[in-house]
Amino acid sequence: MSYLKRREEIYRPLRDNGIFNWDYMYNSEYALASIYAVSQENKAELAYAAERLGKIFTKAIEIVQIADRQLFLELGIPELTIAAARRVVIPEIPTLIGRFDFTKTNQGWKMLEFNSDTPGGIVEAYYANGKVCDYYGLCDPNKGLESEITNAFQTIIKRYASLGYDTHKIVFSALDWHAEDAGTARYLMNCAKVNACFAPLKNLRLYKDKLWVLMDNALEPIDVLYRLHPLGLLSGEKDTDDFPTGAFVLKLIEEGKLAIINPPSAIIAQTKALQVLIWNLHEMQEFFTEEEHEIIDTYMLPTYMENRFLTKCPYVTKPVLGREGNGIGLYNEDGVLTENTSNHFVDQGSIYQKKVDLEVAEVETLKGVYRGYLLWGAFLLNGKASAIDLRIGGRITDDMAYFLPIHLK
Repeated sequence: MSYLKRREEIYRPLRDNGIFNWDYMYNSEYALASIYAVSQENKAELAYAAERLGKIFTKAIEIVQIADRQLFLELGIPELTIAAARRVVIPEIPTLIGRFDFTKTNQGWKMLEFNSDTPGGIVEAYYANGKVCDYYGLCDPNKGLESEITNAFQTIIKRYASLGYDTHKIVFSALDWHAEDAGTARYLMNCAKVNACFAPLKNLRLYKDKLWVLMDNALEPIDVLYRLHPLGLLSGEKDTDDFPTGAFVLKLIEEGKLAIINPPSAIIAQTKALQVLIWNLHEMQEFFTEEEHEIIDTYMLPTYMENRFLTKCPYVTKPVLGREGNGIGLYNEDGVLTENTSNHFVDQGSIYQKKVDLEVAEVETLKGVYRGYLLWGAFLLNGKASAIDLRIGGRITDDMAYFLPIHLK
């Protein structure tokens, strides 16, 4: 059977049921009908690394939340988000649902970054991957994990209620024209199994010191908001009348008048400069336990706010709050730029990270055999290791990288 026919047999039912309808993006193939094997040992190590790194990030967040304003600014966190980011919701976790990105190197697994504020790839990992495995009669490494999403959302909503928040009106929101964002929000809402509704971002309103949603030509107050809109972007947003809508929403979060998921501390984990803080503490052998230092040394990469790699080894530069591969530069040890992506984040500071080579694989696509670089995602859900996913793309993984389904060997 041809690749095209197999692909249609896999993804057409998923498009038709409306749960995963972005197997094509930007008029190009996104979700592959190829499938890649992962061993039980590698799956277990990714889970181990993600869970223990999650605890390390949590400890680092605790430092930041009680620190003065200057540390926030040095970490690249926008000033308007600082007060909101100080709010503690569940102190034991860095975020409700996040995704660590890993690559397999000659020195073992290495974590490149933590997508803790608005991670993508959720429907792919928890839903679509299983459908591809079913088609081929293979074992899905993420089988049965949707229930963990249910437990996580119900846990944080109960937590908000215990902190005195109203939790009656729960809204999941995203850009309705963006298939991936809207589909992810709706999928999580269905998995959460709470009394909630979906509303496009354009239907949200600010009125009388409250966030509202326009439904059936009437305004209803929002108590809990799941949003696929980064806090870093929100901080600078204004409406067409130049009203600072982002600052207003952040003020509601700061004052405890709006509960959000992911919780506001997620932006602290999101900034890549937090990896700098963790690595600096590790190099000084301070703050962390001996076991935690071992985890940092094993799974993290040397990361700094200044270039310490010149003339020593190849390195990477990344905007502290960049997304989707934007603004990343690859350099050789002489400081010569070898590859980069367009930079939509020129107003942000950057980090310098030791460069490691990603695994290379060949897969079948609609355009023929594609040779690309593998980037593994390991989800952290309510502080626990959860699903894994895989993308294959260029040396810099951007939003044009393929989703490559995986199965257990």
